Amino acid sequence: MKYLSEFQDPQLARRLLDDIHATVTRPWAMMEVCGGQTHSIIRHGIDQLLPEQVELIHGPGCPVCVTPLEMIDKALAIAALPEVTFCSFGDMLRVPGSDRDLFRVKSAGGDVRVVYSPLDALEIARREPDRQVVFFGIGFETTAPANAMAVHQARRLGIGNFSLLVSHVRVPPAIEAVMRSPRCRVQAFLAAGHVCSVMGVEEYPALAARFGVPIVVTGFEPLDILEGIRRTVRQLERGEHRVENAYPRAVRAEGNPAALRMLGEVFEVTDRAWRGIGTIPGSGWRLAGAYREFDAEHRFGVGDLSAEEPAECRSGEVLQGLIKPRECAAFGTTCTPRTPLGATMVSSEGACAAYYLYRRLDPAATTVKEAHPVG
Repeated sequence: MKYLSEFQDPQLARRLLDDIHATVTRPWAMMEVCGGQTHSIIRHGIDQLLPEQVELIHGPGCPVCVTPLEMIDKALAIAALPEVTFCSFGDMLRVPGSDRDLFRVKSAGGDVRVVYSPLDALEIARREPDRQVVFFGIGFETTAPANAMAVHQARRLGIGNFSLLVSHVRVPPAIEAVMRSPRCRVQAFLAAGHVCSVMGVEEYPALAARFGVPIVVTGFEPLDILEGIRRTVRQLERGEHRVENAYPRAVRAEGNPAALRMLGEVFEVTDRAWRGIGTIPGSGWRLAGAYREFDAEHRFGVGDLSAEEPAECRSGEVLQGLIKPRECAAFGTTCTPRTPLGATMVSSEGACAAYYLYRRLDPAATTVKEAHPVG
């Protein structure tokens, strides 16, 4: 527990906050890309402790939230097949599809199982060769290497009854899409440290230069986030737009070479649809040609399924940082964690779930004194 308390020290947090308050002279809006950072910010009340000139905009960094409705429907169609054992992380089971979720498929007799790793699903396929075992591979660059390894192992071991339903997305193209939006207000980014621990930072300098925005790689504990904000504010005040690594204990510039080699072998870059946002060119991965036989979309013929988002859910605007969750009329009323309209209310990294969990229901109802203190 030493390191948890070490990066939640209230006195150090106050010193960082004092520095930010002393540095800022004008309004700035920065986006934290990662949903895990969003939850840490809201949980600890960091956004309420910052100067009023510093606005944190919540970005599309929740992997469950950005998985598009059509992909959920494909998962539901596959999971309902009698010969299929459908494996997933637990947070995907309550994400609503067009008319049901994976829990309802399971309650209707579908063989839906929660696993903790894609290698668990591969082991099920090895033990039960008469079943078609499918793992739902979602997420950003952090989860992709393990999913790539599972497919690599399936081919190496000759486990032909295993396949992957791939819905992987990439952060840098999402940053570019945010900056190209005509409604964009973002002036800087806090980059997700766990993504950069895998991928490194080589894709970010070009984005920082092209759009004139600082990009600071940041961790997830309160002091990590405050240090990232402090460095970002300093760059903004100086008119700089560089990439900085404020998370050196986990992130190296070159990333993780072994993980990158595995990704390069198993996956290839493709266009990918994002829930509530639309298709972003080059923003995802799919299985490379040598591994296409393990692609569940092709194996079960669901590639042509399409779906439309419910009009009353504004999660797409939340994911783009255009509105805060409480600005959606459905938030906290018809849309709650028990009755979610969209994935941003379901996921443990969703902005709507964070606002609901930490009682950000009404902007007038929460004050700095009521916020969870840092540490």
